[in-house]
Amino acid sequence: MIIKKPKFWDKNKPNFFAYLLTPFSKIVTLLSFLNAKKPLEFSKIKTICVGNIYIGGTGKTPLSIKICELLNSKDKKTTIIKKFYSNQKDEQLLIRSRTNLISREHRVDCTNEAINKNFHYAIFDDGLQDKSIKYDIKICCFNSSNWIGNGCVIPAGPLREKISSLKNFDIVFLNGPDINNEEKKEIILKINNNIKIFEGNYKIENINNFDLSKNYIAFAGIGNPDNFYFTLKQNNFKIIKDFSFPDHYDYKKNELDNIRKFADANNSKIITTEKDYLRIKEELRNNIGYIKMDLDISNKKTLLNLIL
Repeated sequence: MIIKKPKFWDKNKPNFFAYLLTPFSKIVTLLSFLNAKKPLEFSKIKTICVGNIYIGGTGKTPLSIKICELLNSKDKKTTIIKKFYSNQKDEQLLIRSRTNLISREHRVDCTNEAINKNFHYAIFDDGLQDKSIKYDIKICCFNSSNWIGNGCVIPAGPLREKISSLKNFDIVFLNGPDINNEEKKEIILKINNNIKIFEGNYKIENINNFDLSKNYIAFAGIGNPDNFYFTLKQNNFKIIKDFSFPDHYDYKKNELDNIRKFADANNSKIITTEKDYLRIKEELRNNIGYIKMDLDISNKKTLLNLIL
């Protein structure tokens, strides 16, 4: 079942609802501990996990794609591994449109396939909470705006595990709007003084395809749609109305028709994310434009050298 993220998850601190749900969060943490098992090691391939502890909208897929492209550019044959979920075909399509993808129900099976195909590196899009594999490098992604929300574990907050889990990771990646992350960096380094921190921002690749003198209606069904709208406004798009849906949302014809009617009534064009566009059935895509994003990583060369 796909639901919208509760607003209280992203308060600066826990509120009444968070405290009410805290006992259930302890159960989630306990179950994660009990499900831990000895991980498998793969000596014939280098494994990199790009995941998150904040649920959704942290940019792990764009970062996985970018690292894959960087490694392939250095003649290091690389693929992206993504566990198959039927409601995440949009991300599978996005990865396939940019680079290589291996997707099966079990990550171990994906890894063995990557080895059989002679890949040098396997990048796991998600999987930090999967204890069945011992990754060579573990990267935890955060969105600069949402950070850790109220700091609580699901269902009291948006975290899959406590922030203290950063002691088990190698790299933290902060992406999103260009804001000051110094306070976040101090918190991260207090937990793990050896962790490496990188930052990134999104650039619109196909901005020349759009007439910025026009008005636009934006819609998105991603982890953090507000960041998408912010990026549009940063790039001088005139957004007169936005419509937000749950992550990986399966759009219905009548919903898209209603957005078109609203756009027609307000003499506006329609715009969405590339991931949303790929999720929409081809026959329902008419008059809908999409934004193609590229992740611009600060100290990109340092990151690549660290991985190599």
